[in-house]
Amino acid sequence: MPKMKSNSGAKKRFSVTGTGRLKRKKAFHSHILTKKSPKRKRNLRETTLVDPADEPRMKRLILA
Repeated sequence: MPKMKSNSGAKKRFSVTGTGRLKRKKAFHSHILTKKSPKRKRNLRETTLVDPADEPRMKRLILA
């Protein structure tokens, strides 16, 4: 049986932290930024962790 391939798109979007959690960027920060407040845009710059409920699925994509 051939090896499983990891998802290339997911590899580029998620990174694994030292404790094994997944880091992700926030959405809605790519375009149409004029109507968004500076506070909102500033908060969208930060990275956040993937929700624990979604983590097993995302890990399967990048660690396959």
